[in-house]
Amino acid sequence: MRYDKTIAIVASRNPEAEAAAARLRGRYRNVPPEEAEVIVALGGDGLMLQTLHRFMGVEKPIYGMNRGSVGFLMNDYREHDLPERLAKAERSVVHPLLMTATDIRGEAHVARAINEVYMLRQTHQTAKLTITVDGQVRMPELIADGILVATPAGSTAYNFSIGGPILPLNAHLLALTPISAFRPRRWRGALLPDHARVAVDVIEPELRPVSAVADHTEFRRVARVEASLDQTIDLVMLHDPGHSLDERILREQFGP
Repeated sequence: MRYDKTIAIVASRNPEAEAAAARLRGRYRNVPPEEAEVIVALGGDGLMLQTLHRFMGVEKPIYGMNRGSVGFLMNDYREHDLPERLAKAERSVVHPLLMTATDIRGEAHVARAINEVYMLRQTHQTAKLTITVDGQVRMPELIADGILVATPAGSTAYNFSIGGPILPLNAHLLALTPISAFRPRRWRGALLPDHARVAVDVIEPELRPVSAVADHTEFRRVARVEASLDQTIDLVMLHDPGHSLDERILREQFGP
């Protein structure tokens, strides 16, 4: 099958991925990423997230092949038939979370997250947090190690490891999940509509310092964090037929 789109090949900084990239560049015509219509990313899920962040807002499709340790977002690695695989690939479109974190000095920091936004205590002191959804206080005081807001695409990552639900990719939901909740002891979190605006205020932020993280971007000593889905930005991942992100999320709910 003929494939006319220009391709850029990027790789993570591990020997296996770099060697694979060198072989593919020798086999297929390769252009700089800024000029390409499709990005082929070689590595693990970390590289996929970095590549999606790098091209956020320009809607370049990313086709990942696993040459890393974790490859939930990636396709199987094969060197042959790459143009044919790209031509047959299915699109998964996701939207990032927009986080605004205000620190104890009143300075606002903005970042986006594809998987999750979370807040985490910085010291031995547990965090005390007030949770507001769409302007209404829903929990005056959560005592916990922290709290996390996950997209459907990110629900199988950190969110799942702390006991949060796995969300189908096409579910119009966000997962709000506590991290090691102490009070309320039995609170397991909440499912929110994807248009919800979540705000979390830190009680005693100087005594009980808390950091805020959007994927891999961290801000320290925050007093308030606001998070909502930025539906103005489309992020496109390509997967082989039968291995779409929808299918992978479904499989994850039925075991390894």
